[in-house]
Amino acid sequence: MTPITGKERVSRQLQHKTVDRIAAHESFWSFTIQNWIDQGKMAPGASAHDHFGLDIDLSWAFNLAIDPAAPRKVLAEDDDTVTLLDGNGATLRQHKKHASTPEHLGYAIANQADWLAKAKPFLTPTPNRIAFEAYRDKKQACEKAGRFFCWGGVNVFESMHPVAGHENMLVGMALEPEWVLDMANTYADLLIHLMEELFAREGKPDGLYFFDDMGFKNRPFMSPAMYRELVMPGHRKTIDYAHSIGLPVIMHSCGFVEPLLPDMVEAGIDCLQAMEVKAGMDLLRIYQDFGDKIALMGGLDVRPVASNDRDGIRRELEAKIPFVKRNNGFILHSDHSIPESTEYETYQYFLELGRELGTY
Repeated sequence: MTPITGKERVSRQLQHKTVDRIAAHESFWSFTIQNWIDQGKMAPGASAHDHFGLDIDLSWAFNLAIDPAAPRKVLAEDDDTVTLLDGNGATLRQHKKHASTPEHLGYAIANQADWLAKAKPFLTPTPNRIAFEAYRDKKQACEKAGRFFCWGGVNVFESMHPVAGHENMLVGMALEPEWVLDMANTYADLLIHLMEELFAREGKPDGLYFFDDMGFKNRPFMSPAMYRELVMPGHRKTIDYAHSIGLPVIMHSCGFVEPLLPDMVEAGIDCLQAMEVKAGMDLLRIYQDFGDKIALMGGLDVRPVASNDRDGIRRELEAKIPFVKRNNGFILHSDHSIPESTEYETYQYFLELGRELGTY
């Protein structure tokens, strides 16, 4: 088949149509790219998407904080960490010397009463929540490069926990379910209103790329029944909106979310991304169960990449890619992201071998 653009390749794969090769996308920890720049492997300021010819890029265009204008306030600092108060009233501790999830120390919103008094009234679709220029610039860059351009951002689960914290939110699912449902619907409505304003002004993307990490090792954060009752309505609302304007939906979810997948598929996702091996997700099993219903992106164990084990990379890719590429719906990506221990040449090997095995 004649080579096609990344935009065409991804668009076709999300519909299980024939392509020249599987598309490729990747996520990198910030220190990974900086290491490669420091080593002279990449030019300062270089885009990894341009450098490696990746097929998808996205713009994180929205600020969903309770106070989107609030700067992060430094509460404490030492040689290794900084403790911050953010626009949600959350206190977080971050490492300075390596990329990681921040430590969650405290939240101003702990229950429904806090939510109604301190959060919900302020979650309105104001223009200062939208990075119009950044979205415009990325959209134009993707158009020039022939790349599939996504609006990127969180969906309702990842909107709620930065406000209330996982513990408060998950306890609330059991003890105050009407609070959690109200939060989910509020954020779904906010997202839709902001997208309407952004797309009316700057034009639609090629797709939406939602991030909602709903699992941890071997378990989702909630039962399928709780997902259906409290989170799925927000998912369905945002996905229905996307489909109403002709946009496909990629849904990223870290952790073990397989028990939720039947309902996520029913909610309308077009592609599942991540499929984290160390959390218990199995790309081959998911392909067998859902590969005819949705596209899949990821599911390739990043640990051999992180340890620069080329034999391990080859075993992983050869065991999976020839099988999951069969229905034209698999996109190359690690099962999470590329950490800073990865050597430049190792990632190149992973990418080039993946494309070779994924050529039709």
